[in-house]
Amino acid sequence: MLDRTTPLQQNEALSSARFAGSAVPLAALALAMMLGFTMMGSFGTVQESAKAELHLSDYTLSLVQGVSAALPLALFSIPIGILVDRFNRVRIMIALVALFVAGTALTGAARSVTVLFAARMLVGIGTTGALTAALSLCADLCAPAQRGRALLVINLGKSLGQALSFGLTGALFGLFVAGRVPALPAVGADTPWRAAHIALALLGATLLLPLFLLREPARQEVSAGTRAPFRVVAGELWARHTFLAPLFMGQISVVMADAAAGIWAAPVLSRSFGLRPDQFAGWMGTLIFGAGLLGAVVGGLSADWGQKSARRGGLLLGAVAAAALGIPAALFPIMPSAPLFAAALGTLIACGAVTGVVTSVALTVFIPNELRGLCIGAFIAIAGLIGFGVAPMLVAVASGLFGGEAHLAEGLALVGVVTSAASVAAFALAMRRAPMRD
Repeated sequence: MLDRTTPLQQNEALSSARFAGSAVPLAALALAMMLGFTMMGSFGTVQESAKAELHLSDYTLSLVQGVSAALPLALFSIPIGILVDRFNRVRIMIALVALFVAGTALTGAARSVTVLFAARMLVGIGTTGALTAALSLCADLCAPAQRGRALLVINLGKSLGQALSFGLTGALFGLFVAGRVPALPAVGADTPWRAAHIALALLGATLLLPLFLLREPARQEVSAGTRAPFRVVAGELWARHTFLAPLFMGQISVVMADAAAGIWAAPVLSRSFGLRPDQFAGWMGTLIFGAGLLGAVVGGLSADWGQKSARRGGLLLGAVAAAALGIPAALFPIMPSAPLFAAALGTLIACGAVTGVVTSVALTVFIPNELRGLCIGAFIAIAGLIGFGVAPMLVAVASGLFGGEAHLAEGLALVGVVTSAASVAAFALAMRRAPMRD
């Protein structure tokens, strides 16, 4: 019998089979990212106990929580990206996961601010670096047409980790406080917050083992070679600057809106709606996870769908639409009720997750393999510094223009709307300048 399938159908069948065969390594990478983002947010959940024991001020806590996360982004994201482009990524991934596990253990053992700061830096370096390696590996485990779904798996691991940083860490802390699980004085974990971190580190060390079963996949879409001189790599990067510049501007603008919302949403709930933290912590955590999960799914599917369109830069259609929806959603701080506040904030978070996945897919599809790690690392560094370093201050400045701290909601809404509008324009420009694919 004659085979009546078309070449396109045959390619799609091969791509689907390849994606199915990559399920186990993708799951291992997602598990690693879940661990990383759980440990990256774990200290924030129990920081009040650490503050009391170590006699820390709020200013010191802001350094431990903020600067220790920003420094790894600024100093290590780009170098790790270059290593990912040139060397065995599975080995790099294992080393970075081991680093954030060690940092979590050191967090539990820290007896001084200096050691605690260093411990949180190790967690930040390991987690953000591992994300770069995971995205690069993910791209080579499947065909370009399947990358939206593949990167969706990694982002689901990240979203689950962010949720577990509250849920799992809080549950462990509660078990040690209640005495249902004995403390671990033998390893210096004689208080619940310390024991919770040691327990997380032990769990992480166990769940690190699946990574040793991974094999380095062949690199796809290599243009100049992974060992090309830096001047050649720089030339390739510059040749794509008209596309990369608006793409970065679009996603950095989204990160600014999301970072400002994440930092100032709780104060707005307290000041504008009179809610205490214990009254909104539960539904806020659920909202963040649910919106991030929905956005990751939509982003992955829209990226794969967009690639099938004949339109230039069609892959970015989902990012343009999500950024546009983010403009009215950024008005969440001035909503008249808490339910409407939650609905608008959830929409903004979901839109940010959509653009994040689409941007990641775009980098793996339009950029040669030897540039991907560098591009991802540069994006993480720049977006992190601007998003977490500039956006919160802009909100304070904007509220001052409205009349002071009592107008925090208005200032936050203004920054969110302006940055969201800027992201729409930037993503639309990136679409028009996207490289043509054969």
